[in-house]
Amino acid sequence: MAPAPTVQAGAADLAATTTRAQAQRSLAGAFADAGLKSAQLDARLLLCAVLAIDHAGLIRDPHLPLGAAATPLSAFAARRLRHEPVSRILGRTEFWGLPFVVTPDVLDPRPDTEAVVEAVLDALGPQRSRPLRLLDLGTGSGALLCALLHECPHAYGIGVDRSFAACRVAEANMRALGFEGRGAIVQGFWGAGLAGPFDVVVANPPYISHAELVALEPEVAGYDPPDALDGGADGLDPYRVIVPELPRLLAPGGFAALEGGWTQSQAIEAAMRASGLETIGVRRDLGGHERVVFGRRTGEAT
Repeated sequence: MAPAPTVQAGAADLAATTTRAQAQRSLAGAFADAGLKSAQLDARLLLCAVLAIDHAGLIRDPHLPLGAAATPLSAFAARRLRHEPVSRILGRTEFWGLPFVVTPDVLDPRPDTEAVVEAVLDALGPQRSRPLRLLDLGTGSGALLCALLHECPHAYGIGVDRSFAACRVAEANMRALGFEGRGAIVQGFWGAGLAGPFDVVVANPPYISHAELVALEPEVAGYDPPDALDGGADGLDPYRVIVPELPRLLAPGGFAALEGGWTQSQAIEAAMRASGLETIGVRRDLGGHERVVFGRRTGEAT
């Protein structure tokens, strides 16, 4: 874990008599001074979590004192000032509008990864109502798999992760979201041992190169599992394993949607073509970067 930045003494101290509005302003100011990008949002999320209220409750009763909540809120604020992400502090996050438990054993699913879900749904079109077979390689928290099961009501999905601890997190999220009967989580190494065929294969593998690892923001470097980030010398090691397996895993007409770094799409497309897949485009993320590479197994869909 990366060393924690120094925190200004007293920056996160709050009193029982501090009102909710004062606390929100104080925390947002401290977070902004510390260079945190989402200072206002982080302050609101932590405040609402400690008080067990929603945003409407915060707006409705801004003058109520914190009371006993001042102590845990101060502790949460101190952790955020050390660049611990809010999702790690609270142990939960939202992805595709769905709530997910996150632990130190899994990657924190981020908004850019929703581009994978968007791309798959656009490609499926009305076929999303079919009894599809889905595969999520390196499932982590299960975010991609659960988002697709949510949008494809008759689909069945399998999530694979080599980490036993990550598998347990994914299983818990599937169960909490009501998808336990529509999928399974398997401990394994990418697609090894899976028979298929699958209509859709998705993956958000580690793709950070060794050179880039040292420059990651502390929220990432200090709190995401290293194995979920490290993609080898050039960031492409996982694709060298995943892509050659895709023709075997995919049903005729099935397609794969793989997330990658914004400079890696051409290399991933080349690997797909070398494995006999038809490349069918690249999807950009919220920042306009090339993020999701598509490949399709030729042949008639089953």
